[in-house]
Formats: sequence, structure tokens, C-alpha cells
Amino acid sequence: MSVAQSPSRLPCGSRLLDLARPQVMGILNVTPDSFSDGGRYSQRDAALRHAEAMVLAGATLIDVGGESTRPGAQAVSPTEELERVAPIVAAIAAELDVIVSVDTSTPAVMREAARLGAGLINDVRSLQRDGALDAAADSGLPVCLMHMRGEPTTMQQNPEYGDVLTEVRQFLEERMAACATVGIAAERLILDPGFGFAKTLAHNLSLFKRMESLHELGRPLLVGVSRKSMIGGVLGHEVGGRLYGSLALAALAVTKGAQILRVHDVAETVDVVRMIAAVEAAE
Repeated sequence: MSVAQSPSRLPCGSRLLDLARPQVMGILNVTPDSFSDGGRYSQRDAALRHAEAMVLAGATLIDVGGESTRPGAQAVSPTEELERVAPIVAAIAAELDVIVSVDTSTPAVMREAARLGAGLINDVRSLQRDGALDAAADSGLPVCLMHMRGEPTTMQQNPEYGDVLTEVRQFLEERMAACATVGIAAERLILDPGFGFAKTLAHNLSLFKRMESLHELGRPLLVGVSRKSMIGGVLGHEVGGRLYGSLALAALAVTKGAQILRVHDVAETVDVVRMIAAVEAAE
């Protein structure tokens, strides 16, 4: 398939995202059952203050999610997800100078979040739910497509691949083609390899090592590995002890050309990005 070249500036609603340099996306889970911080930011004021802290620390995007996608997570109803997400999206869009990303697979949430000021749709299911393609197309927003097989409830039950990189790439190409059929231009797309989603530790490590090949698709890459089980699998640490592993992978992702890092620990990751940029800019 023919692909467009990755843009340096991506329109995200009323704001522009500069992709000429790596950007840090702060994670804001407004769910009671997130694997890392479930329940801490489910109330509007706590969520807004945490978003504000991440912006002050250097985040240029805040990713708001109202449905947990951790392994084994159960789906929530569209109404419940919307009740969790809508007030947070509205508050952040009104009060903070940041791009609001909505982490959702639900068409109704996509439409309402766009109306409330979101600038990006981040869908772990790559617009495969009924009506999601049309909702994303109608929003006019850029979309991040992520690779995953199955659903969070079952995705880690013995995932198998002949070649994980090839199959991830084929999936993303197919979803890009599906987007084209409803008028979502390639220029509006961001791609996420889906680390930790329907993949074993060996799959994750192999995919990360060979990730540069995905640049051939011509779209910006988003990498989300913050505090994930692949770090625990290598280092033997529980979630609270995975900061250094997360930062190591963030640095490696930047050297492999990732343009967006989706993280919990914004200040520390921003330092990593700035230090790499300083070295790369030196004479």
C-alpha cells in the first residue's frame, strides 16, 4: 500500500501537536480498576489537579480513559464510560493548555469527547467496535490505532504469532485501509504497536527491538510501555518498582524514532527526552 509521510505538525482539534520532536502523553485513568492507579483520579477535582501537575511537568497530551484495558478487565457500558470521561475531558479542555486525548473504543464517547474539546481519539481496538469508524470520521480528529487481538478479558490467554512484527504491521495496514474507506485520511493516523496487548514477554521484547520497521508505514508511532508487565517480567518488580525500567524503554523508544511516549511518570520521562535531545543537538 502507498503511505503518506509522517507530518511534523498534526492538527488536534483547536491545537497543533509538534511531531518534529518526541512528545510525552500523560496517562489519566478515571476508572476504579486501572492496573497502576485505579480509583485515585476518578473524581473530577482530583483528575483535574493530576492533569495540571502532568502539564506543568511537561506533558503536551493528557490521555483520559474511562474503561480499563488491563489484562482481564471487564467492559463497561457506554453510559458508565461516558459519565466517567465527559466531565474530565470538558474540565481539562476548558482549563488547561494541553491536547486532550480520549482513550476509548466507544462511538458515543468519541462523539461527545470531540464535542467537549478532545483533540485525539486513542483506541486500543483500532475502531473495530460497531460504529467506531463512522464516529471517528465524523469527529474530524486524528486517531491512534493500536494492535490488539481479542478483548482485554482474554487477550493474554496463550497469544501466538508466526512473526510478531509482520503480523502487527499487517494488522495496522488493514486498519489504515479500513479508515480510508470512511474518509479518515492517513495524515490523521498515529500507530501504536500495542505492547502488552495479546503478547507474551518474548513477543513484546522482539517487537520493541524491531520497532523501527513500522516507520515504513509512514505514520507517527506512539509507544506505551510505562509500568507494564514486560518490565516486571524482565526485572522482577511489581508495578510500584518499575520506574527505572519504564525510563529505560522510554529512552530506547526515542532512539528508535517514537514520536509520542504514553507514560505515568511524566516529569522523569520529560527529563529523558530533553537529555537525549541535548545530546543529539550538540556539535
